[in-house]
Formats: sequence, structure tokens, C-alpha cells
Amino acid sequence: MPADSTAADLPGLRDVVDGPLHDIAGRFSRYLAETWPHRALVIFTRECTGRPRKVAGDPETTGKITIPELEALKAAVLPGSATRTTAQLGGAARPVWSVHDPVGTLLVLIPRTARKPVPHPVLLAELFGIVATSIRQQVTQASPDYLTESRAASSERARTIVEMAATQERTLVTVLNALRSAKLDAEGARAAATDAASAALVALRSAHKTDLALSEEPVHTAFARLRREVRQVLRHHDAELEFVEPRPDTRPLCGELAPAARAMTCTAVLAFTAQPTLTRLRVAWSCDDSSLRLDIRDHESGRLDVDALHLQLDGRAKALGGAVEVDAVSGWGSRVSIVLPRSLTRDSTETTGLSRLNRRELEVLRHLAQGLRNKAIAERLDITESTVKFHVANVLKKLEIGSRGEAAVLALNAGIA
Repeated sequence: MPADSTAADLPGLRDVVDGPLHDIAGRFSRYLAETWPHRALVIFTRECTGRPRKVAGDPETTGKITIPELEALKAAVLPGSATRTTAQLGGAARPVWSVHDPVGTLLVLIPRTARKPVPHPVLLAELFGIVATSIRQQVTQASPDYLTESRAASSERARTIVEMAATQERTLVTVLNALRSAKLDAEGARAAATDAASAALVALRSAHKTDLALSEEPVHTAFARLRREVRQVLRHHDAELEFVEPRPDTRPLCGELAPAARAMTCTAVLAFTAQPTLTRLRVAWSCDDSSLRLDIRDHESGRLDVDALHLQLDGRAKALGGAVEVDAVSGWGSRVSIVLPRSLTRDSTETTGLSRLNRRELEVLRHLAQGLRNKAIAERLDITESTVKFHVANVLKKLEIGSRGEAAVLALNAGIA
């Protein structure tokens, strides 16, 4: 893109933010390639617990970059304009262009020319600010396709961490036991090897804890954030607020469950406040070993738009294998109950292919699930019938299914129809 104007390629920037979240690094890398030539790109954000590192470019480089390295770079770079610095990434000191956006998201570019300063640093920071805000909004909105992709990634990541940590820990402990054996000679060599192995063991356990922290959030911390958000939104509303928090001794929530629960609770709260007679609102979370229950209810109002709210919440809950109940009795009160399982269900893993669909393919799938034929879909989306056929073929291929009926069932189960 030409860099002499912030409006030089706005359609291209729209394409960057308008697509599946898991591929946003690749789209942004292609967008920046002409003005900011680079070998690799990394976006690091704690907002996405399933995939905090979003990478594009040379896999030999990006595959070695660790979360602790990105945390260290983020701490060293002040929020604001793009800067050129040298950072320890992938086990080596590398010249990088980096942007630390005020929302807390980090962009790292490894330039093709090591000593070149950052071209148009202010523009790069502004462009990344739009991308970072888009990422944050997609996570906050907790759309069904994002949740299915995020939960599958988080589950797989946690499983891999545990397996790798257990295997390497056993190996290092075995090495330590052997090196500490009184039967071995070469005291100096044994002491040096013991120190090295001990340091590796400490580093392994530290990395394990860092990755685990990204995949979990304590229940009381998640609820405290919710309480602050709700109070901020309703600071000028006259309704009395009551918060009932979960037991503090409950085990942490997996990463994507906490922001999704907050997003769904806030959606319900906003629907309750649309009632003209709302005087009291109660927000409660409760946990057990198998599920997280969200309970929002009012007192006496009972004029909630049940159908509209159920439609807003149902897709998100189904993406996490959960369920929603919405009831309202005029003059008595309204209640929303959302139950979300704490572990990944088989149904939700079956819908993860939805995350591979782009925006237009999701629109076509949504209409397809409503029983519309290609001609009707073309009229609804103002595109040609041949274009609809093209999108339908891509949907079936990406979802690895053979018929429109299967696609419709998958969309309905995921709550995106």
C-alpha cells in the first residue's frame, strides 16, 4: 500500500479486519508487505486466550518465538508510535519494528533489511491500532464462530502444554538423579551439568505457569471485572444493583469461558435496562466442577423482550456447549439463566471448522440454514447466483461435509443460523 496517506488503501484495511480472527496476522502481513517489508509478523494479545500469538511469515522464525520473549518485549516498548529496537526472539537477538498499542496488544515485525528504520512509524501505529481494536471487539462480542475456534485452540494448547511439561520434567529429573549419583566421577563436570539441568527445569516450570496463566482466569477475578463493567455502564441508571459472586475457592475458568461469560452477562443486563420500569437487578454467578451458571433477574418488571434476547445469547452459548433459558412474567419479573460447561464438549469440537469460513461464506451458510435456495440467497445478499454456488462449494469444502443439509445442521447446532 502507498504510505503517503492514511486513506491510501482503506478497502484493503477493511479486508484485514473483516475475516476469521485466526488468520488476521496473515491478512495484515500481506497488507503491510509493500511499505513495511518483513520476513515475519507476530501479533501478541492476551485478549485471545486460545491463540495469544498470531503469526505470519517464516515458520522457522515464528515457530521459535515464545510468550515470555513477547512479554519482555512488550514491557520494554512504550505504548505509542512504532519503534525500531533489538529484541531477544526465538532464542536470538533480532532487530525488530514493534508497536505497543494502548489497548495492550503488541505488533512485532522482523524487517527484511536489519538496519532500516521504521518507515512511517506514526502511520504504522495508527493502522495497527485499528487492527488491535478489531481483535478486542471480536473477543468482547464473543461471536459463536470465534468461541468455537478459541475453545478448541485453548483446549489443544492446554493439552500440549501438560504433555510437554510432564515429558520434559521426567527427563530432566532423570538426568539430575544420574548426575547426582555418588558412583559418577568428574566432580566439576557433574556440578556444571547439574546446574545447567536445574536451570532448564526451573525455566520449563516457569514457562508452563506462564502459558497456563494465559489459558485460565480465577472466577473471582472474572466476576470482579464484570461488576466493574456493569457498574460503569449503569452508573446513570436508577436501578438498584445486587451482585452475588461465586465461591472464591472454585478452580479457575478456562481462558475463553471467562470473557464469554462476561460478554453474555452484559448483553443480558443491557436488555434488562431497556425495560422502562426496572428498579432492581440481580446478577449472580455460581460454579461447580462441571459448569458455570449465569443468573440475571429483575424485580417486578417482567417486560423483557424474551425472543430477541434469546436470539442474541443462544448462538454464543451453543458454541460453548451451553444452554440459555429466558423467562418473563409481566408484573412479576424476568430471569435469564445461562449454563456453560467448564470442559470442551464433543459437539463444540465438531463446529470448529466454522472458524475457517470468511464473512461472506458465513452469511451464505446462515441463509442456507434458513432453507433458502441459491437464487433467494443471491437476492438477499445482492450477488449473482453463480457467486452463491461458488461460496456454497467453499463452505462444504472447508467444513469437510458433502451436502447443504449437513451444513445447515452444523450451522443450527452452532447457533449461527
